[in-house]
Amino acid sequence: MELLPHSYTNRTTGDGAIVIKAYQGPDAARRCSHEAGVLRALADRLPVPPVLDSSDGNLHLTFMAGVHGQELIEAGLAEQVLRACGQMLRRIHAIDPALAHLEDQDQPYAVLVHGDYGPNNVLLDPAAQEVTAILDWEWAHAGDRVEDLAWCEWIVRMHHPRSISALAALFEAYGSVPAWSARQRAMIAQCRAMLDLCERWQPGGESVRQWQHRLAVTESWTD
Repeated sequence: MELLPHSYTNRTTGDGAIVIKAYQGPDAARRCSHEAGVLRALADRLPVPPVLDSSDGNLHLTFMAGVHGQELIEAGLAEQVLRACGQMLRRIHAIDPALAHLEDQDQPYAVLVHGDYGPNNVLLDPAAQEVTAILDWEWAHAGDRVEDLAWCEWIVRMHHPRSISALAALFEAYGSVPAWSARQRAMIAQCRAMLDLCERWQPGGESVRQWQHRLAVTESWTD
């Protein structure tokens, strides 16, 4: 098993047939169980990795073919990647969150939120015309559709600033553009959630400083 690229919070290895995701940090066992349940519920509805086994904080998945979205952006296909992301996100948000046991009584109009959506967690065909797999569902929940749209935008703004203009393809494919104030508010909330996770994991560590910096940068952005 080799360590797979683009694995950050957890340790993900694979051999071309099976992928093993070993959860790390706070609530590792709960996050593993949660993602396994969501993946099983969505297996016939979306291109997600089939679950082979889940135990002791380790999730065994079937390998999914495709090229990582961020690699395709760096290869000059940002507009195609983000258009495909927008089209797929429409499909995700059309699914009743109750099907994945993610009901939220306080948000009667909540949608199925991936929770870490963007080119960082999708695989596509080499031409970036179609998403072949949506990965990493451990933060899935019922919530506001702006959360996924904003985080997809955040990934581009933070890691691919030269491709910001291509974000128009994301919103066009999705079919709507939430107000900037709502998008930035959602980005800030997600950064704070990641900062809290890092504080609980390694108080005062390098990842804490990294997310403090990212939060400050996100708060400084203007539309």
